[in-house]
Amino acid sequence: MFANYLIGLREGLEMALIVTILVAYVVKIGRRDVLSKLWIGVGIALVVPLGIGALLTWGPYGLSFEAQEILGGTLSLIAVGFVTWMIFWMGKTARSMKSTLQNRLDSVLVGAGWGVVILAMLSVGREGIETALFVWATVASIGGGWEPVIGAVLGLITAAVLGFLLYRGMVRINLGAFFTWTGAFLIVVAGGVFAYGIGDLQEAGVIPGSGIHAYDISTVIPSSSWYGTALAGILNFNPSPTWLQVFAWVGYVVVVAYFYVRQHRSAQRPAASPAESASAPAPHAPVAS
Repeated sequence: MFANYLIGLREGLEMALIVTILVAYVVKIGRRDVLSKLWIGVGIALVVPLGIGALLTWGPYGLSFEAQEILGGTLSLIAVGFVTWMIFWMGKTARSMKSTLQNRLDSVLVGAGWGVVILAMLSVGREGIETALFVWATVASIGGGWEPVIGAVLGLITAAVLGFLLYRGMVRINLGAFFTWTGAFLIVVAGGVFAYGIGDLQEAGVIPGSGIHAYDISTVIPSSSWYGTALAGILNFNPSPTWLQVFAWVGYVVVVAYFYVRQHRSAQRPAASPAESASAPAPHAPVAS
Protein backbone atom coordinates (compact mmCIF):
# COMPACT_ATOMS: atom_id res chain seq x y z
CA MET A 1 0.00 0.00 0.00
CA PHE A 2 2.84 2.41 0.86
CA ALA A 3 4.57 1.84 -2.49
CA ASN A 4 1.38 2.64 -4.38
CA TYR A 5 0.75 5.65 -2.15
CA LEU A 6 4.19 6.95 -3.07
CA ILE A 7 3.57 6.26 -6.77
CA GLY A 8 0.26 8.13 -6.60
CA LEU A 9 1.87 10.98 -4.66
CA ARG A 10 4.81 11.38 -7.03
CA GLU A 11 2.85 11.08 -10.27
CA GLY A 12 -0.01 13.13 -8.85
CA LEU A 13 2.36 15.88 -7.80
CA GLU A 14 3.84 15.95 -11.29
CA MET A 15 0.32 16.35 -12.71
CA ALA A 16 -0.50 19.00 -10.11
CA LEU A 17 2.64 20.97 -10.97
CA ILE A 18 1.78 20.87 -14.67
CA VAL A 19 -1.76 22.08 -14.02
CA THR A 20 -0.49 24.78 -11.65
CA ILE A 21 1.99 26.08 -14.23
CA LEU A 22 -0.67 26.16 -16.96
CA VAL A 23 -3.31 27.85 -14.78
CA ALA A 24 -0.89 30.41 -13.33
CA TYR A 25 0.41 31.38 -16.78
CA VAL A 26 -3.08 31.71 -18.29
CA VAL A 27 -4.11 33.97 -15.40
CA LYS A 28 -0.86 35.96 -15.62
CA ILE A 29 -1.31 36.84 -19.30
CA GLY A 30 -4.98 37.71 -18.82
CA ARG A 31 -6.53 34.79 -20.73
CA ARG A 32 -8.98 33.63 -18.08
CA ASP A 33 -11.42 32.95 -20.91
CA VAL A 34 -9.57 29.71 -21.72
CA LEU A 35 -9.53 28.39 -18.15
CA SER A 36 -12.71 26.38 -18.75
CA LYS A 37 -11.10 24.76 -21.81
CA LEU A 38 -7.98 23.99 -19.81
CA TRP A 39 -10.06 22.21 -17.16
CA ILE A 40 -11.90 20.27 -19.87
CA GLY A 41 -8.54 18.95 -21.08
CA VAL A 42 -7.50 18.08 -17.52
CA GLY A 43 -10.81 16.28 -16.95
CA ILE A 44 -10.39 14.17 -20.08
CA ALA A 45 -6.81 13.39 -19.05
CA LEU A 46 -8.04 12.08 -15.69
CA VAL A 47 -10.91 9.98 -17.09
CA VAL A 48 -8.83 8.15 -19.70
CA PRO A 49 -6.45 6.48 -17.16
CA LEU A 50 -9.47 5.30 -15.14
CA GLY A 51 -10.83 3.61 -18.25
CA ILE A 52 -7.45 2.02 -18.96
CA GLY A 53 -7.24 0.76 -15.37
CA ALA A 54 -10.73 -0.76 -15.58
CA LEU A 55 -9.91 -2.41 -18.91
CA LEU A 56 -6.71 -3.91 -17.54
CA THR A 57 -8.48 -5.13 -14.39
CA TRP A 58 -11.59 -6.72 -15.86
CA GLY A 59 -10.76 -7.15 -19.54
CA PRO A 60 -8.50 -10.26 -19.43
CA TYR A 61 -10.97 -12.52 -17.56
CA GLY A 62 -12.15 -14.21 -20.76
CA LEU A 63 -8.62 -15.14 -21.82
CA SER A 64 -6.86 -18.46 -21.24
CA PHE A 65 -4.32 -18.79 -18.42
CA GLU A 66 -1.38 -18.58 -20.82
CA ALA A 67 -2.83 -15.53 -22.55
CA GLN A 68 -3.42 -13.81 -19.21
CA GLU A 69 0.16 -14.50 -18.12
CA ILE A 70 1.58 -13.22 -21.42
CA LEU A 71 -0.57 -10.09 -21.23
CA GLY A 72 0.28 -9.50 -17.57
CA GLY A 73 3.99 -10.08 -18.07
CA THR A 74 4.18 -7.89 -21.16
CA LEU A 75 2.27 -5.02 -19.54
CA SER A 76 4.45 -5.28 -16.43
CA LEU A 77 7.58 -4.86 -18.55
CA ILE A 78 5.97 -1.93 -20.39
CA ALA A 79 5.06 -0.36 -17.03
CA VAL A 80 8.66 -0.71 -15.89
CA GLY A 81 9.82 0.95 -19.10
CA PHE A 82 7.41 3.84 -18.55
CA VAL A 83 8.38 4.45 -14.93
CA THR A 84 12.11 4.20 -15.74
CA TRP A 85 11.72 6.74 -18.52
CA MET A 86 9.66 8.96 -16.19
CA ILE A 87 12.33 8.90 -13.47
CA PHE A 88 15.08 10.02 -15.84
CA TRP A 89 12.82 12.44 -17.74
CA MET A 90 11.94 14.30 -14.56
CA GLY A 91 15.59 14.49 -13.59
CA LYS A 92 16.49 15.91 -17.00
CA THR A 93 13.65 18.38 -17.59
CA ALA A 94 12.59 19.54 -14.12
CA ARG A 95 14.20 22.98 -14.43
CA SER A 96 12.99 23.62 -17.97
CA MET A 97 9.47 22.19 -17.54
CA LYS A 98 7.93 25.55 -16.68
CA SER A 99 9.35 27.43 -19.68
CA THR A 100 8.57 24.51 -22.00
CA LEU A 101 4.92 24.41 -20.96
CA GLN A 102 4.60 28.18 -21.23
CA ASN A 103 6.05 28.17 -24.74
CA ARG A 104 3.66 25.44 -25.80
CA LEU A 105 0.79 27.33 -24.24
CA ASP A 106 1.71 30.47 -26.19
CA SER A 107 1.49 28.49 -29.41
CA VAL A 108 -2.06 27.22 -28.72
CA LEU A 109 -3.50 30.46 -27.29
CA VAL A 110 -4.66 31.55 -30.72
CA GLY A 111 -8.20 32.73 -31.31
CA ALA A 112 -10.63 30.93 -29.01
CA GLY A 113 -7.80 28.86 -27.58
CA TRP A 114 -9.28 25.39 -28.13
CA GLY A 115 -5.74 24.06 -28.51
CA VAL A 116 -5.47 24.44 -24.72
CA VAL A 117 -7.77 21.42 -24.38
CA ILE A 118 -5.34 19.22 -26.32
CA LEU A 119 -2.27 20.64 -24.55
CA ALA A 120 -3.74 20.04 -21.09
CA MET A 121 -5.02 16.61 -22.09
CA LEU A 122 -1.64 15.45 -23.42
CA SER A 123 0.49 17.06 -20.69
CA VAL A 124 -1.55 15.63 -17.82
CA GLY A 125 -2.78 12.47 -19.55
CA ARG A 126 0.71 11.08 -20.06
CA GLU A 127 1.34 11.12 -16.32
CA GLY A 128 -2.09 9.61 -15.65
CA ILE A 129 -1.58 6.72 -18.06
CA GLU A 130 1.86 5.98 -16.57
CA THR A 131 0.27 5.95 -13.10
CA ALA A 132 -2.59 3.63 -14.13
CA LEU A 133 -0.27 1.15 -15.83
CA PHE A 134 2.33 1.03 -13.08
CA VAL A 135 -0.21 0.82 -10.24
CA TRP A 136 -1.97 -1.99 -12.09
CA ALA A 137 1.33 -3.83 -12.48
CA THR A 138 2.19 -3.50 -8.78
CA VAL A 139 -1.31 -4.62 -7.76
CA ALA A 140 -1.12 -7.64 -10.07
CA SER A 141 2.33 -8.58 -8.74
CA ILE A 142 1.01 -9.03 -5.20
CA GLY A 143 -2.13 -10.90 -6.20
CA GLY A 144 -4.70 -8.11 -6.28
CA GLY A 145 -6.67 -6.61 -3.41
CA TRP A 146 -8.02 -3.13 -2.76
CA GLU A 147 -5.30 -1.94 -0.38
CA PRO A 148 -2.81 -0.98 -3.12
CA VAL A 149 -5.55 0.84 -5.06
CA ILE A 150 -6.58 2.73 -1.94
CA GLY A 151 -2.94 3.65 -1.36
CA ALA A 152 -2.62 5.05 -4.89
CA VAL A 153 -5.86 7.03 -4.55
CA LEU A 154 -4.74 8.49 -1.22
CA GLY A 155 -1.43 9.46 -2.84
CA LEU A 156 -3.27 11.24 -5.67
CA ILE A 157 -5.52 13.06 -3.19
CA THR A 158 -2.49 14.16 -1.16
CA ALA A 159 -0.83 15.40 -4.35
CA ALA A 160 -3.95 17.37 -5.32
CA VAL A 161 -4.02 19.06 -1.91
CA LEU A 162 -0.29 19.84 -2.06
CA GLY A 163 -0.70 21.20 -5.59
CA PHE A 164 -3.45 23.56 -4.43
CA LEU A 165 -1.39 24.72 -1.44
CA LEU A 166 1.65 25.28 -3.68
CA TYR A 167 -0.46 27.32 -6.10
CA ARG A 168 -1.75 29.46 -3.25
CA GLY A 169 1.74 29.86 -1.82
CA MET A 170 0.64 28.33 1.48
CA VAL A 171 3.36 25.66 1.54
CA ARG A 172 6.87 25.21 0.16
CA ILE A 173 8.42 21.86 -0.72
CA ASN A 174 11.96 20.99 -1.75
CA LEU A 175 10.78 19.39 -4.99
CA GLY A 176 14.32 18.49 -6.06
CA ALA A 177 14.90 16.37 -2.94
CA PHE A 178 11.38 14.91 -3.16
CA PHE A 179 11.75 13.68 -6.73
CA THR A 180 15.33 12.49 -6.11
CA TRP A 181 14.45 10.25 -3.16
CA THR A 182 11.13 8.99 -4.55
CA GLY A 183 12.90 8.21 -7.82
CA ALA A 184 15.47 6.10 -5.96
CA PHE A 185 12.71 4.21 -4.14
CA LEU A 186 10.76 3.63 -7.35
CA ILE A 187 13.83 2.02 -8.92
CA VAL A 188 13.63 -0.72 -6.27
CA VAL A 189 9.86 -1.07 -6.72
CA ALA A 190 10.22 -1.21 -10.51
CA GLY A 191 12.86 -3.92 -10.10
CA GLY A 192 10.28 -6.05 -8.31
CA VAL A 193 7.67 -5.44 -11.03
CA PHE A 194 10.29 -6.32 -13.68
CA ALA A 195 11.02 -9.63 -11.94
CA TYR A 196 7.29 -10.31 -11.63
CA GLY A 197 6.79 -9.71 -15.37
CA ILE A 198 9.61 -12.14 -16.13
CA GLY A 199 7.93 -14.71 -13.87
CA ASP A 200 4.61 -14.31 -15.70
CA LEU A 201 6.27 -14.90 -19.06
CA GLN A 202 8.05 -17.95 -17.63
CA GLU A 203 4.76 -19.41 -16.40
CA ALA A 204 3.26 -18.85 -19.86
CA GLY A 205 6.17 -20.76 -21.42
CA VAL A 206 7.44 -17.76 -23.38
CA ILE A 207 10.69 -17.70 -21.37
CA PRO A 208 12.28 -20.91 -20.02
CA GLY A 209 13.22 -21.64 -16.42
CA SER A 210 9.80 -21.57 -14.77
CA GLY A 211 10.47 -24.31 -12.21
CA ILE A 212 14.12 -23.51 -11.50
CA HIS A 213 14.06 -21.54 -8.23
CA ALA A 214 17.11 -19.75 -6.91
CA TYR A 215 16.00 -20.21 -3.28
CA ASP A 216 12.89 -20.71 -1.18
CA ILE A 217 12.58 -18.82 2.11
CA SER A 218 8.79 -19.06 2.33
CA THR A 219 9.14 -20.93 5.64
CA VAL A 220 11.13 -18.00 7.07
CA ILE A 221 9.05 -15.24 5.46
CA PRO A 222 5.62 -16.72 4.62
CA SER A 223 3.69 -14.79 1.98
CA SER A 224 0.60 -14.95 4.20
CA SER A 225 2.33 -13.35 7.21
CA TRP A 226 1.90 -9.65 7.92
CA TYR A 227 5.58 -8.94 7.27
CA GLY A 228 5.56 -11.04 4.09
CA THR A 229 2.50 -9.12 2.90
CA ALA A 230 4.17 -5.82 3.82
CA LEU A 231 7.36 -6.69 1.92
CA ALA A 232 5.32 -7.80 -1.09
CA GLY A 233 3.25 -4.62 -1.01
CA ILE A 234 6.21 -2.27 -0.64
CA LEU A 235 9.03 -4.00 -2.54
CA ASN A 236 7.20 -6.75 -4.53
CA PHE A 237 9.14 -9.29 -2.47
CA ASN A 238 8.99 -12.90 -3.71
CA PRO A 239 10.13 -15.60 -1.23
CA SER A 240 10.69 -18.17 -4.01
CA PRO A 241 11.92 -16.52 -7.22
CA THR A 242 13.45 -18.24 -10.21
CA TRP A 243 17.09 -17.70 -11.11
CA LEU A 244 16.10 -15.52 -14.05
CA GLN A 245 13.92 -13.35 -11.79
CA VAL A 246 16.84 -12.85 -9.40
CA PHE A 247 19.19 -11.90 -12.24
CA ALA A 248 16.53 -9.61 -13.71
CA TRP A 249 15.96 -7.78 -10.41
CA VAL A 250 19.66 -7.39 -9.61
CA GLY A 251 20.54 -6.40 -13.16
CA TYR A 252 17.76 -3.81 -13.41
CA VAL A 253 18.43 -2.20 -10.02
CA VAL A 254 22.22 -2.09 -10.45
CA VAL A 255 22.19 -0.70 -14.00
CA VAL A 256 19.40 1.84 -13.48
CA ALA A 257 20.76 2.96 -10.09
CA TYR A 258 24.19 3.51 -11.65
CA PHE A 259 22.87 5.81 -14.37
CA TYR A 260 20.51 7.48 -11.90
CA VAL A 261 23.36 8.36 -9.52
CA ARG A 262 25.51 9.51 -12.44
CA GLN A 263 22.72 11.76 -13.69
CA HIS A 264 22.33 13.46 -10.32
CA ARG A 265 26.08 13.81 -9.79
CA SER A 266 26.38 15.57 -13.15
CA ALA A 267 23.51 17.86 -12.14
CA GLN A 268 25.33 18.85 -8.94
CA ARG A 269 28.69 19.38 -10.65
CA PRO A 270 29.74 23.06 -10.32
CA ALA A 271 29.77 25.14 -13.47
CA ALA A 272 33.14 25.96 -15.06
CA SER A 273 34.69 29.36 -14.43
CA PRO A 274 34.65 31.96 -17.27
CA ALA A 275 38.36 31.33 -17.94
CA GLU A 276 37.83 27.59 -18.15
CA SER A 277 34.81 28.08 -20.40
CA ALA A 278 36.84 30.27 -22.77
CA SER A 279 39.73 27.80 -23.06
CA ALA A 280 37.74 24.58 -23.24
CA PRO A 281 34.96 23.38 -25.55
CA ALA A 282 31.47 23.86 -24.13
CA PRO A 283 30.40 20.76 -22.18
CA HIS A 284 26.97 19.24 -22.38
CA ALA A 285 24.40 21.09 -20.31
CA PRO A 286 24.10 19.58 -16.82
CA VAL A 287 21.03 17.47 -16.22
CA ALA A 288 18.56 19.09 -13.84
CA SER A 289 17.27 17.21 -10.85
